[in-house]
Amino acid sequence: MTDPLALDRQVCFAIAVASRSVISVYRPVLEPLGLTHPQYLVMLALWEQSPRRVGDIAETLYLDAATLSPLLKRLEANGLVTRARSATDERSVDVDLTEAGRALRARAEQVPATIVERLGVPLATLEGVRDELTHLIDAAVDATTRDRAGESRAR
Repeated sequence: MTDPLALDRQVCFAIAVASRSVISVYRPVLEPLGLTHPQYLVMLALWEQSPRRVGDIAETLYLDAATLSPLLKRLEANGLVTRARSATDERSVDVDLTEAGRALRARAEQVPATIVERLGVPLATLEGVRDELTHLIDAAVDATTRDRAGESRAR
């Protein structure tokens, strides 16, 4: 009989180890850019669209504002972004790339290919894993939303 609590059967364990392992491959690639992995994710979001509201970045990266704020402060201190109150909504903060932040994109374009090379896994396989993980993320978000809705009805 298979033990349902065996560590090697747990999806959460496999995902946690995969996450730490893959991020450790990114670390030496991002270091010359002066970015940590979480900062790189913020920059990716801003390279897609800038300026962006803090709330939009948080939603895109599945982060809360308390986690995102120190990342933005560090990126601002490093001269890569600016933060300013929104001209249209005083409650919101807009984040914009500086010239240095825009220029860093050209250097960062090498990162994906370097990661694929270092992992030694075919790009098509990595894309398939990404697609499956995206499906899993969507399912987890839906489950969490259903759980929260059930909790609020129970009150």
